[in-house]
Amino acid sequence: MAEKYDAIVVGSGIAGGWAAKELTEKGLKTIMLERGKDVKHVTDYDTATKKTWEFPHRGRLTNEMKATHPVQKRDYPYNEFKPDWWVNDLECPYTEVKRFDWYRGFHVGGKSLMWGRQSYRWSDFDFEANARDGIAIDWPIRYADIAPWYDYVETFAGISGSLDGLPQLPDGKFLPPMEMNVVEKDVAARIKAKYENRRMIIGRVANLTVPYNGRASCQFRNLCSRGCPFGAYFSTQSSTLPAAVATGNLTLRPFSIVNQILYDKDKKRAKGVLVIDAETMQTIEYEAKIIFVCGSTLGSTQLMLNSIEMGGLPDGLGNSSGQLGHNLMDHHFRCGASGIVEGHEDKIPYGRRANGIYVPRYRNLFGDKRDYLRGFGYQGGANREGWQREVAELSIGSDLKEALCEPGQWSIGMGGFGETLPYFENKVTLDKTKKDKWGQYVLAIDCELKDNENKMRKDMMADAAEMLEASGVKNVETFDRGSFPGMAIHEMGTMRMGNDPKNSVLNRWNQMHDISNVFVTDGACMTSIACVNPSLTFMALTARAADYAVKELKKGNL
Repeated sequence: MAEKYDAIVVGSGIAGGWAAKELTEKGLKTIMLERGKDVKHVTDYDTATKKTWEFPHRGRLTNEMKATHPVQKRDYPYNEFKPDWWVNDLECPYTEVKRFDWYRGFHVGGKSLMWGRQSYRWSDFDFEANARDGIAIDWPIRYADIAPWYDYVETFAGISGSLDGLPQLPDGKFLPPMEMNVVEKDVAARIKAKYENRRMIIGRVANLTVPYNGRASCQFRNLCSRGCPFGAYFSTQSSTLPAAVATGNLTLRPFSIVNQILYDKDKKRAKGVLVIDAETMQTIEYEAKIIFVCGSTLGSTQLMLNSIEMGGLPDGLGNSSGQLGHNLMDHHFRCGASGIVEGHEDKIPYGRRANGIYVPRYRNLFGDKRDYLRGFGYQGGANREGWQREVAELSIGSDLKEALCEPGQWSIGMGGFGETLPYFENKVTLDKTKKDKWGQYVLAIDCELKDNENKMRKDMMADAAEMLEASGVKNVETFDRGSFPGMAIHEMGTMRMGNDPKNSVLNRWNQMHDISNVFVTDGACMTSIACVNPSLTFMALTARAADYAVKELKKGNL
């Protein structure tokens, strides 16, 4: 006998936490299903206050960790400081038709515990881009549709930032901004003086700068990826989950892998979900009036591809458009420039600021026209070299110790984050030759950067070098460390929003065209990706969709 609820939320990350909060606060008895373990706020952040020397390998990976995490080990997120928040790749494999770095964490809170917290609004430059450029399909919404929801989620989450009056990066409801250091202020002033449409601002970040809603302000430790016992950054655990629990309407079930959405062909609606208990392997059914799918872009798409075939279609649930799994996108990055700054030897940065600077997009805007579409922004910052500067010299003795007690020279770097276009051929499918630990078919990912992105990367390096040199920075060098899809951990697309059911999976309310009681509000819904970090937009879209869903439910339309 299936357990029945008013609503089911699949996933507990940034989007899932918001869905649970909104649905429960509106009176719906809701079950939130998370495929991984529970993580309790504060008490389960067991490495949050440890010093580097308290770790056996000082944060470095062991051979055993590398063997069980062949994908996660490819970049910095996976390390000894909090390794249990990243998946075992041997248990959860996938097929790389082309290289795709899929960084994942299976636990309550999902990537809301590990994200970079950069929080930016889209503008109509972004929502209108596809229509303007004749790429893919038009977004079904504009900035005016989502602006009140940006206000709403920023006010609850606590986003710190400055009011900059930039049309391509709308201002929001901000807490006081963090402060740029002396070198950043100097470079920012020089950029503003030289360039009409370029600005360097402090990052807009989901770290509190003042005590807020029962949470403490940021302690400037920059250890956010281990969990924050002060609740100073936005996460499911610190914010949306407590709000949902307080209603008395939430049931949280960890170790619950949602294997299928159960579809009633006669009623043309979803009746519930089939869950595999990750520990016992037993299957359980849950029924609900509405379902919010928030399992991450690729996780949600895998669920749809694996679900009961609809109307005889062999390609997944709700796929009458043929767009399910297509138009996969991620930001490309890891290129820019850096250099040395002379002067300011009497100044050192305060604390370890969990934030950096941001240069908003300026290319292909304000009359600028390039040989590629869209644009990029920069993230980075300035700092003084630490003790590591002397290690290569292999010095010993008191002279070395004395040298390491003094900070080194100032340096500054800028790394670009560029927009990738929504290409139909960048896609995911089920690989029916391979299964995961729980007997589910795995995803095959076929995605690559193309000519447009490669042309953009040349500007991302050249422009960074030009701005730094114009600001008096010395020994400026460009860099390109290579970027593969997935690396930015901003995967989006595969179930895009649109007005026409013939060429999109979701409507303007994140509601499936084919199945009216299923909503998808994670990164899978995105029709294009702009060049800014996406999580704030996921939050706003989720709150907006939940409001609409509950109203439609009360009207008897779902």
